[in-house]
Amino acid sequence: MTIAIGCDHAGVELKQQIIALLKDLHIECIDYGTDSTESVDYPDFGEKVSEAVSSGKIQKGILICGTGIGMSIVANKFPGVRASLCNELFTAKMSRLHNDANILVLGGRIVGRDLAKEIVKTWVSTPFEGERHRRRLEKISHIEDRLKKHGF
Repeated sequence: MTIAIGCDHAGVELKQQIIALLKDLHIECIDYGTDSTESVDYPDFGEKVSEAVSSGKIQKGILICGTGIGMSIVANKFPGVRASLCNELFTAKMSRLHNDANILVLGGRIVGRDLAKEIVKTWVSTPFEGERHRRRLEKISHIEDRLKKHGF
């Protein structure tokens, strides 16, 4: 598995810790930036990771901003992206089991380092349950297709 990771200035420290964790888990990671605590615009980095996942270039992504809200909004604009903001373990697990989330979003100013690492471990190790949930995801894909067809 390869994971794309990106953040804004509020997520730099946490991103570096997650990259180290992914390396320890033998998961390849591609860093899309930023690497500075100087103020940047989160959409620039959310777009890079989300495009990589949406296009199929990368299987999964992790995005981090101050609250995670902005990155979630950006990521979910991309077809086929199912980004889930997870600030605790239950939503991390359920986002994979039921929603087959392909981008994990974290709030760098919300979640502590140790909890964030546990969220990432849970998220990367939880498989999609399939069955009735697959039907629901197909309905979401049909909505995306209809919107695209109508110019949205």
